[in-house]
Amino acid sequence: MKLYNIKDTEEFFKVIDQCKGTVELVSKQGDRLNLKSQLTKYITITNLFSDESMIKELELVAYDPDDTSLLMEYMFGTDK
Repeated sequence: MKLYNIKDTEEFFKVIDQCKGTVELVSKQGDRLNLKSQLTKYITITNLFSDESMIKELELVAYDPDDTSLLMEYMFGTDK
């Protein structure tokens, strides 16, 4: 799934922390990074915000259907 225009990374990672299963960030090269890892979170934030104030696009893989629903609610909710 792709998520777009994430303005509040703190809120985004709170949603990731609520997920039960593994949630992976897919890099442009096809690598998969576990977003529940604190090191990966730090690296992701550092790399994504080196030039921009908003995450324009992320590709994620969530293995638990409930996690997919949670991420969809975040993306299409009014509290972004």
